[in-house]
Amino acid sequence: MAGRIPPRDIEAIKHRTNIADIVGEFVQLKGASLGSLKGLCPFHDEKSPSFNVRPDQGFYHCFGCGEGGDVYKFLQKMENITFYEAVEKCAAKISFQITYEAGSGRDEGVNRARLLLANEAAAKFFAEQLGIPEAQTARDFLTQRKFDQEASVHFSVGYAPKGWNSLGDALKAQGFTEEELIKVDLLVSKDGRSYDKFRGRLIWPIRDATNSVIGFGARKIYEDDPLAKYINTGETPVYHKSQVLYGLDLAKKDISTKRQVVVVEGYTDVMACHLAGITTAVATCGTAFGDDHIRRINQLFGSSDAPSQVIFTFDPDAAGQKAAMRAFESSGKFIASTYVAVGPDGLDPCDLRISRGDAAVAEMVESKKPIYEFALDQKISGHDLSAYPGRLSAAGAAVSVLTKISDLGSREEYVRLLASKVQLANDEINRLLSAELTKLRSSAVQSARRGVEPDPGEPPVAEDGPEFPVPNLNDPNTRMEQEVLAVILQAPTALSEEGVLLVCQQMFGTPAYVVIADAAAQSMASLKQPDWFSQIGAKTPEVLHSLLRNLAAKELPIRDLTQLNDYAVSVVNSARKKILVRQKSALLSALGVLDTTSQLEEHNRIQQSLVVLEEQIRAIE
Repeated sequence: MAGRIPPRDIEAIKHRTNIADIVGEFVQLKGASLGSLKGLCPFHDEKSPSFNVRPDQGFYHCFGCGEGGDVYKFLQKMENITFYEAVEKCAAKISFQITYEAGSGRDEGVNRARLLLANEAAAKFFAEQLGIPEAQTARDFLTQRKFDQEASVHFSVGYAPKGWNSLGDALKAQGFTEEELIKVDLLVSKDGRSYDKFRGRLIWPIRDATNSVIGFGARKIYEDDPLAKYINTGETPVYHKSQVLYGLDLAKKDISTKRQVVVVEGYTDVMACHLAGITTAVATCGTAFGDDHIRRINQLFGSSDAPSQVIFTFDPDAAGQKAAMRAFESSGKFIASTYVAVGPDGLDPCDLRISRGDAAVAEMVESKKPIYEFALDQKISGHDLSAYPGRLSAAGAAVSVLTKISDLGSREEYVRLLASKVQLANDEINRLLSAELTKLRSSAVQSARRGVEPDPGEPPVAEDGPEFPVPNLNDPNTRMEQEVLAVILQAPTALSEEGVLLVCQQMFGTPAYVVIADAAAQSMASLKQPDWFSQIGAKTPEVLHSLLRNLAAKELPIRDLTQLNDYAVSVVNSARKKILVRQKSALLSALGVLDTTSQLEEHNRIQQSLVVLEEQIRAIE
């Protein structure tokens, strides 16, 4: 094993490597907007180029699939190599001599192809064993749930014999080593001996989107089995449960075409949905639905503006309700509308299909409820709505749901819905909402300011931090905020510190843009410097780095530097005017409620402020 590469070398190599040279070995790049190169994305199929490289800023970004990062990440993804291998490859390109740190080793990786072959051989073995006499209990389990042999074959369901070494002996006979089988978690090693992990269980192979078997799920079918009802493959070089969706190999095509995902809770629920015609159903594998799953689904939806749906199904018990609220907390991260579907009498899709047939499963999905409405009902439940204090308490608990809704039109609708549910006026709900949004905005900025600049070595495991809804670009205000940030990032030398600071501090309402703008305000000393973008990036939470790259790579309607500068000044001036007009409206509203007799001094002060604002607005115009 080689020693660890010190962070100073990692940064020096990245700084000296021209990312366009590396990317150009894989992608044909052509000049695009000022300072940007463009080509067809190597990470997804496309006919029109949406893949951008910014050599001066050292990053790539695809507007089609969202992929992006630095030169190291590009090489890791393109060549399936480790982080350190990517660093060494760049160092060799520029003839940089790395000084390795003594006494620190690293994993050089494993033969992924061999592990996938072992899993494929195991899946075939399990499927064959489903037909042996010993597997009658497994076949009965499937029959009782109305899964016939054709369904078993379609989902590659199998059986793990009770013997301790049935699978291991079969795969070793095919040339796989014990080390490989342990590494892929098909064998367990204990006290110097190895044995089959899955024994006497019904088996579902778990495939990725490329149809490769990456792991297995196994259900208990014998009463004397001492282990949990379900056990799954553990973390391996090819299986990472936080990223896995069972059924994705079968559902991915229809997810893309129908623009719908139905998230269920288990393997048999996926089978039931697909057999009932809901061919977009998937399930997580022994873990909660998380950010990696969300990113995977968003990639399947792609960049189309066509409406998309994510429908969660949950059991009505306490655990199911808790899972539903976790899903709600993450709903803003989807590029889709989110819903909850609950089966009649609390039946899950599998049990519903058994008792009432395929049509009932389809009807359950069709009768879905928007997840925001579901969440409102959960927050309100338990409050006494018969008296004003209880109604106010319910509204206070439920208003946090409204802050997750980025589309202003939809938010207004849910304000009215909440008002009707708790029997309060819309104005009262809006007052509570305004206070909650102010608190969240302050909290997000403070959380970002407390962030620690990441170590430039191998990327650390991401820590929990503030979550941000995806900016809703259907909203004109959000689109304007996006354009303002894009020109601030791309043409800082054309702008005045005073104008940029005013806009960054007062323009933004979209939570993610608020934090990026705050980072820009903190970096004002670098406004005219080459490291303007990197300074902002260092002060922006890692969760927003993709969005930051998106803004910095956004194509602007200009052809040369002169047009860029003129356009940037125009956009920022429009933003400044909007801020001033907003201030003017607030003053006029305040003026309208003043009593000129008893509050003459305040009246005159506001009048003078209005005159100043009018002069500033005219100056901009």
